[in-house]
Amino acid sequence: MSSRIVVDPITRIEGHLRVEANIEGGKVTDAYSSGTMVRLIEKILQGRDPRDAWAFVGRVCGVCTTVHSLASCRAVEDALDIVIPPDAELVRNLMYCAQYMHDHVVHFYHLHAMDWVDVVDALNADPKKTSEIAQSISNWPKSSPGYFSDLQKRVKGFVSSGQLGIFTNGYWGHSAYKLPSEINLIGLAHYLEALEWQKEIVKVHAIFGGKNPHPNYLVGGMACSIGLDDVSVINAERLAYVGQLLEQGKQFIEQVYIPDLMAIAPYYLDWGAIGGGLGNYLVYGDLPTNGYRDESSFKFPSGVILNKDINNLQEVDLREDAQVQEFISRSWYEYSGGDSTGLHPWSGETNLNYTGPKPPYEHLDVDQKYSYLKTPRWRGHAMEVGPLARVLVGYARGREDFKEVVDRALTNLNVPVTALFSTLGRTAARGLESILVAGWAQEFYDALITNIRNGDVRMADTTKFAPKTWPAQAKGVGHTEAPRGALAHWIVIEDEKIKNYQLVVPTTWNASPRDPEGQRSAYESALLDTPVANDEQPLEILRTIHSFDPCMACAVHLYDEEGATVSRIQVVP
Repeated sequence: MSSRIVVDPITRIEGHLRVEANIEGGKVTDAYSSGTMVRLIEKILQGRDPRDAWAFVGRVCGVCTTVHSLASCRAVEDALDIVIPPDAELVRNLMYCAQYMHDHVVHFYHLHAMDWVDVVDALNADPKKTSEIAQSISNWPKSSPGYFSDLQKRVKGFVSSGQLGIFTNGYWGHSAYKLPSEINLIGLAHYLEALEWQKEIVKVHAIFGGKNPHPNYLVGGMACSIGLDDVSVINAERLAYVGQLLEQGKQFIEQVYIPDLMAIAPYYLDWGAIGGGLGNYLVYGDLPTNGYRDESSFKFPSGVILNKDINNLQEVDLREDAQVQEFISRSWYEYSGGDSTGLHPWSGETNLNYTGPKPPYEHLDVDQKYSYLKTPRWRGHAMEVGPLARVLVGYARGREDFKEVVDRALTNLNVPVTALFSTLGRTAARGLESILVAGWAQEFYDALITNIRNGDVRMADTTKFAPKTWPAQAKGVGHTEAPRGALAHWIVIEDEKIKNYQLVVPTTWNASPRDPEGQRSAYESALLDTPVANDEQPLEILRTIHSFDPCMACAVHLYDEEGATVSRIQVVP
């Protein structure tokens, strides 16, 4: 018996995503991913001052709240040949690391854990046994029987009232849940603790960038000043507070996040063979230790893996026309040269002249255009980007730091490295790189403090900030590794204004529709052969899609095809 499942909207993500899946014999035989908001940031930027672009693109998303501004500054700096001071690079790295620590913890507990943890079953747990398990896997202080008993009472109050609050409409009791009640209770407890912790680590952004979300950046460096004894700038007290916040984040990752991840994974080892998808992985790299121009110094190395062959890494060049191209054969756009053409982002177009069928719809017409996402390809290949890609490329590069965390996890779970090519591997990779990032943050912090003590407090180079110093025409590319994967912005500057600006974001790579050759992208490919026990409760589909941590707000933006604002909030005094 075959059926067609429509999941719209996919919840617990950023933005609007629709997935349709054909089910036969209890498994997904085909799948289609559709972004249902239209993208127009590129149009908004045309004709503006390139030095202002970071502020506009930063508003693409409030979750990965620094990465677009960072990529934009780098694109302009690349175009205008600006090299930022070492301290500014270190501050950018620290804000980047804080973002990763925040994003990965929030994803695991608040966006993805409920695909593995049955909240209602946690009411059946024995608090004493729960405490014993918690203390056996971590020395986190909040692990007494009384602590877990009190939490149970709070949740029982929700359930008995018929109002589960933030846990409403979950597929609780689904046959795909496998955890013992006690581990379900641990996961629930740490879900709530993570809500409290996550508001602390973002204070790093507020200190260096003035606020969160959307902290301030600056073409040429960072928009902050350091003076150890000056109360009006970042002084010794605030720097010490940054160090405290980073240490607290490291502790939460090591004593809460990773123990929970390793406690949950053994019950879902079958998912180490589900959801692998493409087997092609793309990483741009980031976290420079010797300046952004020296990619060999990146903590996250760049590279491409094709067909799961980690012994044959290929190199990435974002300037080469043949490497990154975007297609629109299944996207609600038009290209002046025809819909089968692939365009490098420097020549990219974002034209909403398409007049064919668009939403609303009962089912996607997948033989036509069916998404507001474009379809990027690397040398014609569909690619997966994100934590799994980064961990695999780091491992393939032979980096000892990557090998240490990966091999330890594989040994503890008693699974081969091939288990990484899966939904479970994607979820685990996010945790493994969190360990690395938390450690790297300490290194960057120590380096910044050393520079400051040595008298170097330069935070910006504005020698080329004035338009009169610019060439008449210039183009640049700025890239980073957002928490969800490879992100790059391409800019063309002409007569001191932005002539063209194109963003190719992680979720565009992963969630895009088919290309002119009919190749599926990462989401569509990963869903193939996914088991689905209940068509009315497609929990398994959510597991795999959530393992990518979709961010549709990055891939598509909140303006309709007529250029009108979709929603507006008015603050009444």
